[in-house]
Amino acid sequence: RKFGPIGWNIPYGFTPEDLSVCQQQLMEFVNKYDEVPYKVLNFLGANINYGGRVTDDKDKLLISTILQTYICSEAVQKRSEYKYSASRLYFAPEAETISDFVEYIRGLPLYPMPEAFGLHDNCNITCAQDEGLKLLSGMQSMVSSGGGGDGGKSADDVMDETAASLQERLPHAFQLDVCEAKFPTLYEESMNTVVKQECLRYNKLLWEMESTLKDFRKAIKGLIVMTADLEQLGKSLFVNEVPELWSKKGPLSLKPLSNWFLDIIARCQFFQGWVELGKTPPAHWISGIFFPQAFFTGAMQNFARKYGEEIDLLSFSQVVLSEVNDPKRELTLPP
Repeated sequence: RKFGPIGWNIPYGFTPEDLSVCQQQLMEFVNKYDEVPYKVLNFLGANINYGGRVTDDKDKLLISTILQTYICSEAVQKRSEYKYSASRLYFAPEAETISDFVEYIRGLPLYPMPEAFGLHDNCNITCAQDEGLKLLSGMQSMVSSGGGGDGGKSADDVMDETAASLQERLPHAFQLDVCEAKFPTLYEESMNTVVKQECLRYNKLLWEMESTLKDFRKAIKGLIVMTADLEQLGKSLFVNEVPELWSKKGPLSLKPLSNWFLDIIARCQFFQGWVELGKTPPAHWISGIFFPQAFFTGAMQNFARKYGEEIDLLSFSQVVLSEVNDPKRELTLPP
């Protein structure tokens, strides 16, 4: 509970029932067979009991490695000499009574180190950072519930002004029919598909921002009902955070709202220039692409189809162009 899903690519909701099923299976196999089937127990735990909900391939490897640390012949043969951590504090004690087990447990650290869970010591740093961020976020959310002072602006006024400012500067959505006409789907040019997909992704974000800003300004004036989502959007605007309604449909970012909005404007301008150019530009802003994996795949597809190469054998190499000072003017031809 302390370290959460650190070390996992995806958070999983493991339950006590998963442990209970593993215990029952262990008892069943120990009583039924002369030799303990360690491979079977590891497979059941890593692929069925716990692993049944694990979808990421790297997480499957992780859970298999963790279980093999505890379900192995060495743990039985060496008994208390087999240690589960580098500090040698965690092991299966050769105790016979409850008091012996309690005495061993009392000798363990009150605050377990990450090594007890197979984690690196740096997990303490990450955990402390997360706790600090949660504390600061809570303090920040309390600010949004405050009102205006003597002659100062109220929270509603600040939120309405912020929404109005964003509404005025919000870029226009891309005309998808124009994009389809300028960038038809072609076998020899995969970038046409990439730019259309990117424009659609940013359109979904822009449509969501436009509609929610309009509804929020109406709701704060009492013209429509203030829903929970709109109320949360207003609180985020007040403390300069990206509303969850927008972050779900926008690119991954840790920036505050003011910088995040400027970044969205710059990204839209990049793709607007791409659309106006009517062809793939010679230089690309990689970090401005919503889904850069598609861009890299499209680049490899173009190369493979042009030169008849197998795409599975292709890879990227980088050359630093230190002599280029203004890419927009100096780079006129693609590599």
